[in-house]
Amino acid sequence: MKLTFSPASPFARKVRIAAIETGLIDKIEFTPATVAPGQPNEEYSKITPLKKLPVLILDNGDVILDSYVIVEYLDELAGGGKLIPASGPERWKVKSDHSLLQGMLDSMLLCRYEKMVRPEGLRWDAWHDDHWNRAWAGMARFENKPDVLSGPFNIAQIGLVCVLGYADFRFADCGWRKAYPKLDAFHQKMMERPSVKISAPPPA
Repeated sequence: MKLTFSPASPFARKVRIAAIETGLIDKIEFTPATVAPGQPNEEYSKITPLKKLPVLILDNGDVILDSYVIVEYLDELAGGGKLIPASGPERWKVKSDHSLLQGMLDSMLLCRYEKMVRPEGLRWDAWHDDHWNRAWAGMARFENKPDVLSGPFNIAQIGLVCVLGYADFRFADCGWRKAYPKLDAFHQKMMERPSVKISAPPPA
């Protein structure tokens, strides 16, 4: 299997953590890829028209898209139920928590593009602020979710780690640690886990 990734991508980090936790990391070849708004990449567009990271390319050539779907595939390949509950109410709760976290990451990435990639004269501050508020309000939600902060290690915890790590990486001065001390404690604890520590984005 091959995984397209960037060390800076929180979505690719999610898959890397999952690959380590499921014991499949040695079966995956990591292929660096660069995608950016406004910059064509015809070769990568042949793999996925969405030009998003990561993508898992199976040995038979099939392509699996979306970080969550890739994690679900790896979880099933490893026997199922390791990172995503196999059935019942807990499965839907964990998947819903992850969907919120995925949306928060999407909004944070759009904020990054708006401030750092879009030409200054074309920037839309209200749009940026709206997306940042979505991510910030999401952090507030998880600050008060002990079932995620203290629960078993699963895709929701992985997603939260990736959100907080991306906040540190791209929005170092946002103040999330002071605003959300429970998230800070959770993140410090998670950074003791080898899969989380190894996959942390490089210094900005």
